[in-house]
Amino acid sequence: MYLIVGLGNPGHEYKNSRHNVGFDVMDLISSKYNIAINRIKFKGVYGEGKIGDEKVIFLKPSTYMNLSGESVREACNFYKISNENIIVIYDDISLEVGRMRIRKSGSAGGHNGIKNIILNLSSDIFPRIKIGVGGPKGNLVSHVLGKISGEDKIIIDRVFNAASEAVNIIITEGITEAMNKFNGFQGLD
Repeated sequence: MYLIVGLGNPGHEYKNSRHNVGFDVMDLISSKYNIAINRIKFKGVYGEGKIGDEKVIFLKPSTYMNLSGESVREACNFYKISNENIIVIYDDISLEVGRMRIRKSGSAGGHNGIKNIILNLSSDIFPRIKIGVGGPKGNLVSHVLGKISGEDKIIIDRVFNAASEAVNIIITEGITEAMNKFNGFQGLD
């Protein structure tokens, strides 16, 4: 069983923002696999289904980004999911728009949502898919809460599709295979 978590902030005002790319990828994946994310529990909204032969739980925490770990911990405890089977999808300002990076583990890298997940799981060992949103030219908060538009929107949509495929490969073939296929990915083509 896998827990796939997309990070973001609840509320219409955050829709299509850089900080909500995790939610956006979850919406794409849930549509692709026909899994409704509409049940409320675990301080979030979730749905259950299958990818390949594996049962999956899709989770979008409703705690706001900085407390995402509370939601992840509750779902993991309920379903008894090991850290190695948690896939977290989120924005990364250190990656340029169009880039995606998959990691088995690692530090929070300054991302408060990941920092809170590490705190709540007492471990930094869990797979993650980082979606590049580019670094700020000015204020960090304005940048990550700003809307994605224009050429960046076209590029980021390609990355969302690649992230969706990466989730499938992590589950069906393993994280090493997904890392080999996607860590050089550029959505610029």
